[in-house]
Amino acid sequence: MKLVSVAEAAANENNLTGEDYVRIGEMAKKYSVTLRTLRFYEDKGLLNPKREGSTRLYTRRDRARLKLILLGRKVGFSLRDVKQMIDLYDPSGTNSKQLRLTIDKSEKQLGRLQKQRQLLDEAIDELTNHMTVVRQLLADRAAPQVSAAG
Repeated sequence: MKLVSVAEAAANENNLTGEDYVRIGEMAKKYSVTLRTLRFYEDKGLLNPKREGSTRLYTRRDRARLKLILLGRKVGFSLRDVKQMIDLYDPSGTNSKQLRLTIDKSEKQLGRLQKQRQLLDEAIDELTNHMTVVRQLLADRAAPQVSAAG
């Protein structure tokens, strides 16, 4: 199986044979998304499958775009951000603008994720400390009471 870069996939979009198309059900299964998700991405202009009647046929370009969409969503980018980055791709250009925008958005997102990690670490520490106190209270109450009058 030959791995194709996003650039190659987009460049080869016009050189497709029948076997390079994937139906919506296969696409959904391969990428573990719902049919509704694929239609939603199409409605938002992120994917543009070919139509044969009511059948959606996805090209290698669509598959490459879906991989980028899913990666972007996984790291917390909005669909708007993902679309901005993907839409700047030009198979015949240097894509410097796309790459600069991607770095800029990625740096900002990394900062947000690091802040979230810090807040999560603080919350975990607080919860862990609270659980220690509660466990000690429970152990104190479960221990046999020694009578002071003895």
